[in-house]
Amino acid sequence: MFWVRTLPAPTRANAEIHLERFLSHRRLRSTVTSGSTARPETAGRGKSRSGARRASAPLQSPGKCGEAGGDGADLSSAANRISVDFERSQEAYRSKDSLELLRSLVVFKLCSYNFLVDNNKEIMDLGQKILGQKVFDQLMKMTFYGQFVAGEDHLSIKPLIQKNQAFGVGSVLDYSVEEDISQTEARQKEKDSCVSAAGDGSIGEDYRERNRGAGKRLGDSQGEAIRASAYFYADEAKCDQHMETFMKCIKAAGESSIDGFSAIKMTALGRPQLLLQFSEVLVKWGRFFTFLASQQGKDGTEALEQRLELTQLQELMIRLGAKGDFHSWFIGKKGESAGCIDILDWNSLIDDRARIPDLLFVPNVKLGKLEPLMPKFTVEEENQLKRILQRLDVLAKCAVENGVRLMVDAEQTYFQPAISKLTLDAQRIYNREKPVVFNTYQCYLKEAYTNVTMDIELSKREGWCFAAKLVRGAYMYQERERAEELQYEDPINPDYASTSRMYHRCLSYVLDEIALSRKANVMVASHNEDTVKYTLTRMNELGLLPAENKVFFGQLLGMCDQISFPLGQAGFSVYKYVPYGPVSEVMPYLSRRAQENRGFMKGAQKERELLWKELKRRLVSGELLYRPAY
Repeated sequence: MFWVRTLPAPTRANAEIHLERFLSHRRLRSTVTSGSTARPETAGRGKSRSGARRASAPLQSPGKCGEAGGDGADLSSAANRISVDFERSQEAYRSKDSLELLRSLVVFKLCSYNFLVDNNKEIMDLGQKILGQKVFDQLMKMTFYGQFVAGEDHLSIKPLIQKNQAFGVGSVLDYSVEEDISQTEARQKEKDSCVSAAGDGSIGEDYRERNRGAGKRLGDSQGEAIRASAYFYADEAKCDQHMETFMKCIKAAGESSIDGFSAIKMTALGRPQLLLQFSEVLVKWGRFFTFLASQQGKDGTEALEQRLELTQLQELMIRLGAKGDFHSWFIGKKGESAGCIDILDWNSLIDDRARIPDLLFVPNVKLGKLEPLMPKFTVEEENQLKRILQRLDVLAKCAVENGVRLMVDAEQTYFQPAISKLTLDAQRIYNREKPVVFNTYQCYLKEAYTNVTMDIELSKREGWCFAAKLVRGAYMYQERERAEELQYEDPINPDYASTSRMYHRCLSYVLDEIALSRKANVMVASHNEDTVKYTLTRMNELGLLPAENKVFFGQLLGMCDQISFPLGQAGFSVYKYVPYGPVSEVMPYLSRRAQENRGFMKGAQKERELLWKELKRRLVSGELLYRPAY
């Protein structure tokens, strides 16, 4: 007997795909339930059925795009019985000696005090003055730096990476040197990079207006000191230096681990002002499509379901004052033969950069006429954009040569449309056979589900592997404060519960796509135990095996070991986000992490309880001097 769970609507842009998905779910769930009489537990409820066990090969190379790993059909029943117990402290901390456990307890406790978190920059500066740099660095290595940072360079981080790998946990390397500048400097620099190219009254004007104040809140979650999480533009030579740094990180990942990841930030590869202007172009162009769809009575539906009839489009554009045959814009597009196009066809015009100045016009609502979409993109700006693509291309090739996957981090909303677009351009090239470039989706954004579904559909049309990291988001405080200050709609979901629902909705959609095509890949980057349990439940429902290496889990180094290591020892692909860099230069990173994770640290009661439980167990059993063997 089988059972079918109805998928959230809408699932796809057309009925044929919806039917294919429905029938596939019937087949998959028939396989799942035939191997077990128990229904999968609801995410976050109930206890696991058995403890974690070590797999013989917890980390394997991902196969080519579309291949299922190992003997999938033969192992499906066994895979469905895999369950991970996150309550077993001995399994969770098998890779740690007792001093490391004690350090974790001390650090987590200190991070739970608001006063220390709010004033961490001032406290660290005072500590450096009193203790001196050498003693201060040593103190940091014994506490916060030692907890959250792997080492100072690619050589010193190898022992930790190899130890984690021996216990089933891989690495995402990140050279975490960030700028630490004053509030005045940050505002001035960001002001210089937030000058808009749009004219008054055009679609997207509110987007432009809020960007004028972007520098006021960049990284300023508490309003006093600024801990900059983005790179500030100096010149093209500096961007080349950042590229070289990322290349060293990629090579270090290739030398230190098997099938590792390396993280990069797009703001390090080019001029932030250019990314902001390009983001505005993309937002305005998307809003123009929505405007045209509303004129044809298509508003109120999901983005992928909206269609523009080309005949009506021609008539409307002429009424707005445009000239020419707009049918020719979309010759050869998916829906053009049916006389209509969708948002992906519409967005494809952006790819034809040679025609952009002639084609891309949007209506100026106040003036009642069309105006060029990017009237102030100069030749130099075009060249700078090309150089960003060239640097990203160099990094992607370096990743391929070193057997490393490239993870493009998400950044602030006023940069993110351009970052995602450039990442998709790289995925078109390098994700043809297997996933190399991963895009990041922040699920605290209201538009996260739309972005995920559109990019999956695009990957299917163009024949490349969709690869994503799903996160809840790292810029909530500054995004929300900016929205309130500049009086535009808050782009963030209203609360943590709605963000979790968005996360699970996006995740479920990607997992369904993996089950259907075996081409998509996803990293579940979350410290939330309920989200991890939800993922395991959905994998069991869909018959997705750990050995296929289509679903990865990720947590920050020094956090949630009770989730990471049991997963790794059970055979799932799990990775720690491993920052490294000199102590003095990594301080801004540690300061920012303290701010971003204040809520998690205050609520890490369970992790502290498990740490105490394991320390007491070792004390009673005479294993206080335990050293991990690997």
